[in-house]
Amino acid sequence: MDFFVHVFTFSSSWIPALRYLTLMIVRQFTCRGITSQLCPRLTEPRTWVRQDMARPSSDLAAFREVFSKAKHVAILTGAGVSAESGVPTFRGEGGFWRKWQAQDLATPGAFSQNPSRVWEFYHYRREVMLSKSPNPAHKAIADCEARLRKQGRSVTVITQNIDELHHRAGSTNVLEIHGSLFKTRCMSCGHVAVNYKSPICAALEGKGAPDPNTSDAQIPPHELPRCEQGSCNGLLRPHVVWFGETLDSDILTRVEEELDCCDLCLVVGTSSIVYPAAMFAPQVAAKGVPVAEFNMEETPATMRFRFHFHGPCGSTLPPALARHDTEVL
Repeated sequence: MDFFVHVFTFSSSWIPALRYLTLMIVRQFTCRGITSQLCPRLTEPRTWVRQDMARPSSDLAAFREVFSKAKHVAILTGAGVSAESGVPTFRGEGGFWRKWQAQDLATPGAFSQNPSRVWEFYHYRREVMLSKSPNPAHKAIADCEARLRKQGRSVTVITQNIDELHHRAGSTNVLEIHGSLFKTRCMSCGHVAVNYKSPICAALEGKGAPDPNTSDAQIPPHELPRCEQGSCNGLLRPHVVWFGETLDSDILTRVEEELDCCDLCLVVGTSSIVYPAAMFAPQVAAKGVPVAEFNMEETPATMRFRFHFHGPCGSTLPPALARHDTEVL
């Protein structure tokens, strides 16, 4: 289980994936007349099986040639990007915070029953992330976006991560489909606010140790983070998508628009098993758009893509996204 990625599989929560599929179908019938003029590929037939199933290429020069011609680049990122910044995970043996895994705490029910414990968990995660820095993969993506923008080309990052390392690297066009550790949402008035306080409230200072022998702080609700919007003072929660919750429909709409318009898609550091994000790149590849995967291992979607580059993203991505000889300085 990835620490900074909320995992939605059909076994744990099929609602977000079904909702996304429904959204795509509805948009095809209700918006075709408008969006087909902006993104012609929206009207093309969509299939999910790559006919030749040939192994993807690892030819960097061939990828660079495709990259040099791309006008709209979509980059899908997952936990593998952040792992190279030293972000811990809950995956594999010993993958616990105290005695709980993420799916035990990242739920509306867990927050309702024990908001103090859940806030300790997220306070720990926030403090960890404040000590981490973007790695060469984050920086390569941000540099590429800035450079291509000057050429009238676009780069959009669609990330499953909630750590904001893309923002800190300099990326500006980022869609966070699972929310952010550094935003809060009021349980009473619904107000969403950016929050980088450390600690986020006085009662959480020094709390959140992951050691299994650590006892819960049992902080009273009135001492937990509270809303500062007017006189609300409602209980705040992390503005992230928890297990059992649906993804933001506005974000999903923007994601679909980017995927329908892109002429090159990169899949970076993602396992391709997190739904609905796992459907994004195969959807693009099925339309004949080149997709390049950068990962430490092959994934269930690898065979659908044109390129696969094996290895740490911080090593494979910078040379792939560096300035091409044909680019105008």
